[in-house]
Amino acid sequence: MPNPGRGDSGAQRGNTQRWHFLAVDDAGLKSKFAELYVSCREREYADISAGRLGAAPHEDAARRAESLARIKKSGDYFTDHFNDIPLLVFVFAVDDHGGANIYPAIWSCLLAARAEGIGGVPTTVLRYEADRVCELLGVPREDGWRMISMLAFGYPLGRWGVAANRRPVHEVSSRNHWGRSFGARVPEPLWPSDEHRCGIELPSH
Repeated sequence: MPNPGRGDSGAQRGNTQRWHFLAVDDAGLKSKFAELYVSCREREYADISAGRLGAAPHEDAARRAESLARIKKSGDYFTDHFNDIPLLVFVFAVDDHGGANIYPAIWSCLLAARAEGIGGVPTTVLRYEADRVCELLGVPREDGWRMISMLAFGYPLGRWGVAANRRPVHEVSSRNHWGRSFGARVPEPLWPSDEHRCGIELPSH
């Protein structure tokens, strides 16, 4: 089991730790969340279809459709096998505007799991039923706690690496002004693979 406590090392304002990680491995609870997840995902895709969610102004329509198809296929598998997920970790926070405190802690937790060979993925799909989630878990909402994300942990199957559809850093970054060149090209991940080592391409002067 990944240790959510490792998330405590994430950057935070004033060292206040205004967060709570709630681990769920009870089969009965997971079954209830599986049902909720199905209905919430239907609502999310309805929002996507209506253009209320998932717009990508930097991407052409054909490429966006292809990307969404891959996401949906992966999400279908996740949904169909929800009850098989070994561990769910629900993350809650108080007065964390924009997630500046909690998301570094979430990322630290995911990295700690990966170091142990455990895959992890955050999802916010259950936000549509956040009140019901809090009710099932006995969260004291009257004290200001709200659900930020759900993390799903398990041992990965198949190829486990960088998402193949990620755009290069220089295509989604600027320097000093929106739309100006980033000043360097990062065509592939910086860490080495079994076949080759990649790096940053700096412009010549």
